[in-house]
Amino acid sequence: MKHSLNHAALFGKLAQPKTGHYQTALAPPSNAGGLTQHTKKYFFFILLSVFSGLLFTSCIDEPEFPQNTNEGNFEALWKIIDTKYCYLDYKNINWDSIHTVYKNQVYSTLTDRELFELMGNMLAELKDGHVNLYSGFDISRYRNWFSDYPDNFSSTLIYSDKYLGDNYHIAGGMRYEKIDKGNIGYIYYGDFSNRFTDTNMSYIFNYFKNCKGLIIDVRDNGGGYLDLSEQLASYFFTKDTVTGYMQHKTGDGHTDFSKSQEIKTPAHKILQWQRPVAVLTNRMSFSATNSFVVRMKLAPKATVVGDKTGGGGGLPFSSEIPNGWMVRFSASPMFDVNMQHTEWGINPDIKVDLVAADEADGIDTIIEKAIEILKK
Repeated sequence: MKHSLNHAALFGKLAQPKTGHYQTALAPPSNAGGLTQHTKKYFFFILLSVFSGLLFTSCIDEPEFPQNTNEGNFEALWKIIDTKYCYLDYKNINWDSIHTVYKNQVYSTLTDRELFELMGNMLAELKDGHVNLYSGFDISRYRNWFSDYPDNFSSTLIYSDKYLGDNYHIAGGMRYEKIDKGNIGYIYYGDFSNRFTDTNMSYIFNYFKNCKGLIIDVRDNGGGYLDLSEQLASYFFTKDTVTGYMQHKTGDGHTDFSKSQEIKTPAHKILQWQRPVAVLTNRMSFSATNSFVVRMKLAPKATVVGDKTGGGGGLPFSSEIPNGWMVRFSASPMFDVNMQHTEWGINPDIKVDLVAADEADGIDTIIEKAIEILKK
């Protein structure tokens, strides 16, 4: 316990009272002519009692920290989610009931790996790709947000001669080439952790200056940096635009949130692609990619083609439990411009699946649909 009490000053004021500013109810009358030995002992006893009371009160007010035991770590993890996770109410999750189910499986004899698996299974009840438990030997993850859906993407197809081929160009993580006999510019961007610059994009746009339209393929892009999703979207807006909203937790309650704050997509001051653009998506378009698609839904000449995105609309945050394991979870919910949650994904403007017969013939059904739209 840490206290800011100045012991010497406290005792000094009572043992040597002065008339005026420092005199207190414990000080003797000014005409007493000094303290008797009995009186000094009496005052010292009162002072000691008061000071002990302060210490005792401070001790019982200290928060209780969970112990580094199987039960303590379980309770710490459960409470972090209960007080900080942002989607319990939205997803209609009865977190108290889940506590009961999994608490009954926690024993002091569980090994670290058994405890990790148990707690990972509990976190999977959240059905959130942004929720992970990190230990020195494993990372828990929820995969059904994409594994229960068709792939709608084939890297073999996009690197075939019909599309990128072998001699494609690379700039800042963007792989790009002209397709459809030079009529359409095609960019595959597979990771929002790969940074790009205005210079990169200027070269790319200049390369496509005679194309009728542009395809940005973000299928199988699992996310990365949110600032890059904003930057990439900014090249396709002609004016600053409110494209969504965000809230923050303000308390431990499941519905304790701040007022909604605007998320704006700025129009880039120099680079602006002002011809049609198609954004290709599938269920593996997640997190920062999901945010990019939310923005592009409002870009003046953009069309989203493919499958629903994977979601991941909560801004992630991390916390630690007593044994040193880290938990990542969605802490701040994000919404589209209509204040609809983006956690479960964004529907495309035009729904298209990759047809098996086309794939067998070396044709990407989704790319071909985008070409058709851009050439209209």
